[in-house]
Amino acid sequence: MMKSGTHTRQRLVEFAIAVLGIAFLCLVFSDIALAEDAAPPACSGKVLERCTPNPGDTAWMLTSVALVLMMTIPGLGLFYGGMVRKKNVGDTVMTSFAVTCLVTILFAVLTYSLAFRAGTPFVGGLDRMFLRDILSDIGKGGIGNPNPLAPTIPEAVYICFQMTFAIITPALIAGAFAERMKFSAMLWFIGLWAIFVYAPVAHWVWGPDGVFSSGNDAAWVKVLDFAGGTVVHINAGVAGLMCAIMLGRRTETGPAHNMVLTFIGASLLWVGWFGFNAGSAVSAGMQAGMAMLVTQIATAVAGFTWMLVEWALKGKPTVVGICSGAVAGLVAITPASGFVGPVGAFAIGVGAGVFCYWGCTGLKRMFSYDDALDCFGVHAIGGMVGALLTGVFAVEQYGGTAGALEGNIGQFFNQCIGVVTVFVYDAVVSLIILVVVNLFVGLRVTRDVEREGLDLALHGEVVQ
Repeated sequence: MMKSGTHTRQRLVEFAIAVLGIAFLCLVFSDIALAEDAAPPACSGKVLERCTPNPGDTAWMLTSVALVLMMTIPGLGLFYGGMVRKKNVGDTVMTSFAVTCLVTILFAVLTYSLAFRAGTPFVGGLDRMFLRDILSDIGKGGIGNPNPLAPTIPEAVYICFQMTFAIITPALIAGAFAERMKFSAMLWFIGLWAIFVYAPVAHWVWGPDGVFSSGNDAAWVKVLDFAGGTVVHINAGVAGLMCAIMLGRRTETGPAHNMVLTFIGASLLWVGWFGFNAGSAVSAGMQAGMAMLVTQIATAVAGFTWMLVEWALKGKPTVVGICSGAVAGLVAITPASGFVGPVGAFAIGVGAGVFCYWGCTGLKRMFSYDDALDCFGVHAIGGMVGALLTGVFAVEQYGGTAGALEGNIGQFFNQCIGVVTVFVYDAVVSLIILVVVNLFVGLRVTRDVEREGLDLALHGEVVQ
């Protein structure tokens, strides 16, 4: 019995040693396998090569791309289409659609590289012409090499997002020259403007080494523009004013032919603007949440303010008026959306409602220019209001930079420099482009075409 028990214990000890040995070998070899198959590191501001994008950020930015594209087609097309006369609706919506196609091509070929790649303080390089060297390696675990401006998402997604901004900006200009510009002249002007105005201005403000970029430590002047107050709205509005001056007044005008189309378009713009502003955080984080909140507040306040001002001065509130006021609020909160809080949003909404209403009525009468759909009055004036008030109401806790109310009065003057520089550069270059296009193509349709309507004369179609 003693020998039998000893033998059993020996067998148990041997078995236990064997089990421990197998477990040890499994652990060693599993560590080797894990080391060989380790997932690539997460993309971040310090890890920008062969890394894994953040899935949440990527999902939000894919959604934002769709929202911002919706702002142009169909949003802007319907907004503008409802405000022109029936005989010009087709040309108006065609303009939005054609600009979407044209700018997409130009952005992929050239303007993305000029605007969002490193080069000089004034314009980017050419390393992404035709979008070469866009790496995703989706067959190797989804690793990629993001743009430093958007470190947690694939560069392809960032390109799509910025492409939608580049699309809507020149499309906005059409509000100024509606009902009288040649379609061929429009294509030439928009194409040249996208290259020689939009791309360099975008690089100044948003480029990695831009002269005004708030994220560039070597910037000459740091201008706060979260989602496009200078790059998109002042830029488009000033170009629109130059178009209105060069083209002259329409031979005849009339009321908006379909306020319901304008209402639908404005509503699509409002919803899409959440992708425009909150998407400009380039992540699904707290800054995106605050940008969405202040966008909603400022838009509602501006629309309501415009309605009250129009009601007081004209005796009746109109659908086109409240829709225009809401768009003015969207415009004004755009540069501020990542930097201000709810109080700043209220102030910006009131400012947009009052000043943009004046820009579309009193200012236009004062200088007698025919800004057909108030591109300058809404976008340039609204962009200026928003850009300047960003320098006043910016909250360091929200966006990392304090405004004048928190003691940083210099930021307000930085905003002034940015606004004036963009205004002057845009006005001069836009006028040069218009003169060149007028010389070779001609800018304006004939009086007979204008009287007949651009739809039938230029496109062979009519709205029934």
